[in-house]
Amino acid sequence: MKEDMHSKHSEHDHKPFKKVSKQEHDHSHTSIEDIEINSWKKKMIWSWIFTIPIAIVMLFDRIFGLSLLEFAGDKGMIIILLLVAFPVVFIFGFDTIKSGLRGLFTFYFNMDSLIALGTIVAYLTGIGAIFGIMQDYSGVSAMIMAFFTTGKYVEAIARGRASKEIKKLLELGAKKAKILRGKNEYEISIEQLKIGDIMIIKPGEKIPTDGVVINGDSAVDESMITGESIPTDKIKGSSVIGATINQDGILYVKVSKIGKDTFLAHIIELVEEAQGTKVPIQRMADKITSVFVPAILVLALLTFINWWYFTGDLSRALGVGVAVLVIACPCALGLATPTALMVGSGMGAKRGILIRKGEAIQTMKEVKIIVFDKTGTITKGKPEVSDIYSKVKEGYLLEMAASVEKLSEHPLSHAIVTKAQDSGIKKFKEVKSFKILRGRGVEGKIGNKSIIIGNQTLMKERKISLKGFESKIDEFEGNGKTTMIVVENSKVIGIIGVADAVKDDSIQAIGLLNAQGYKTVMITGDNERTAKAIAREVGIKEVIANVLPEDKAKKVEELQKQGMVAFIGDGINDAPALKQSNVGIAMGTGTDIAIEAGDLVLAKGSLVGVVQAINLSKATFRKIKQNLFWAFAYNVVAIPLAVAGVLHPVIAEIAMALSSITVVTNANLLRRRKI
Repeated sequence: MKEDMHSKHSEHDHKPFKKVSKQEHDHSHTSIEDIEINSWKKKMIWSWIFTIPIAIVMLFDRIFGLSLLEFAGDKGMIIILLLVAFPVVFIFGFDTIKSGLRGLFTFYFNMDSLIALGTIVAYLTGIGAIFGIMQDYSGVSAMIMAFFTTGKYVEAIARGRASKEIKKLLELGAKKAKILRGKNEYEISIEQLKIGDIMIIKPGEKIPTDGVVINGDSAVDESMITGESIPTDKIKGSSVIGATINQDGILYVKVSKIGKDTFLAHIIELVEEAQGTKVPIQRMADKITSVFVPAILVLALLTFINWWYFTGDLSRALGVGVAVLVIACPCALGLATPTALMVGSGMGAKRGILIRKGEAIQTMKEVKIIVFDKTGTITKGKPEVSDIYSKVKEGYLLEMAASVEKLSEHPLSHAIVTKAQDSGIKKFKEVKSFKILRGRGVEGKIGNKSIIIGNQTLMKERKISLKGFESKIDEFEGNGKTTMIVVENSKVIGIIGVADAVKDDSIQAIGLLNAQGYKTVMITGDNERTAKAIAREVGIKEVIANVLPEDKAKKVEELQKQGMVAFIGDGINDAPALKQSNVGIAMGTGTDIAIEAGDLVLAKGSLVGVVQAINLSKATFRKIKQNLFWAFAYNVVAIPLAVAGVLHPVIAEIAMALSSITVVTNANLLRRRKI
């Protein structure tokens, strides 16, 4: 049967037109966050194109007494300013005006409320000025909106570009599948698969969807799902997961799940569910604003009424009222967070720490528990020979073992071959009758010597005595190492321990975290013995082993009952846990999905970066608090002056700009901090 199926590989290729699913279509467009960034960028650029000429005209007229629009006369100049300011306020600032006015009617006040009222009142003074009722402040309205759109653009960038993890997860799946219908092989689009179809997966191909092997055997690279570096052997009856990669044999798989029921779809759902559960960094500012804005509105109104009542000068009263609104305009508040984030992000980037989500800065200082994935996070994610125990010369053992293993594509085989090459063995022996013994080992003949390399299961099958090696095998396995037993002519000549080696700086980083009082925990899908061995080596106190990929987020949720949790991982299976945690830290050496799901990314893949990230987060948050202080400090000093009528709206606008400059300058002082 197997030969028949193999013979059909090139026959009757039928490739129907691929339909694009609605889900794929929905995720193929530009992200909402990118659209927002581009929108604010366009508004900012156009706002300043119109505002700069207004600012120049006002500067010369109000400060130097020179009218650049003298040819138009006083009323003509006001009309020109109104026309030029109109698109800035009512086109580029339309969303802000709409939001601000809605806030006035619904009593849900925000920054937009002051901006909207300040710009509209300032703009309307121009119309009043045409009729000689009051002084013209219409140019100020454009300046206010231009500063505001600039702040919003900076903020949009600092919040980080779109999280594209969902789109990337969807792209992971195979687009087409080869299936067996009768005796013929067809290629169809993934959407046309049905439960019960027989899929043919050749070496190097992605498995299209979840299923059960009905024929063939192979190793399947499931690292993108499980995070474990060593491929899983698959034989008849084994379950396989869609989007994982078949390694070295042909598999015939019966489809068991399609569409939203697959493992990959489940991971996508978990990531989507965990979205938006973070603490917003603006909460503190928003609380202040929710009280500050209505208070300023009332104050501005009372100021206007008092000045009009006591002076009878409507123009003067409006000017003072506008000055109060303008000086209170919280542009600096809008810049306080994003500017500090941008500086912190830049500092982090130089050290390989990428701040993707600003929320992490606020929550990082509250973190009490730091949870690590094992493979690719604490360890290198690549098997290496760690120990050799031999009854013959070590060079001879490696030469014989590597000569046979060189013919296998298995990562454990690569580890032995690499070790041999590093030991100076350049040329390998010729091997005949090579055979892969799936899930147990390999065998072959070198000259008249029969070589077998494999696990204890294979040794029992071949009735090979392990006498003299039992204690060493137990020791290797007790330390979480995969033990390869090397046999020559039915006699054991040595054992080779292969392990996923710990990264050079993992011990140092975890030691620093323990010293700072953090609770360190490891969560892994690996067995408890291996996990505890790694934990002992690096100094982690608590281990949660045998955790299924989809359960990692649940374990993080349980730990969150004890305090704020930072999770560090690198695999696709880590994405839901990265999202569930209060701060997700992704290893930059890991999958794109994990990186996109992380709030912070350690580009260098070094755990020392975790310690630096914590220090950077604390320093950046301190700077944000200072910025918020300065954003309001100007108001505290300048608002009484504005109420007293001392501040002209233009001077108020300059003071508002100065508060923004102070905030930006203070944020840049963060660069001096050592992390």
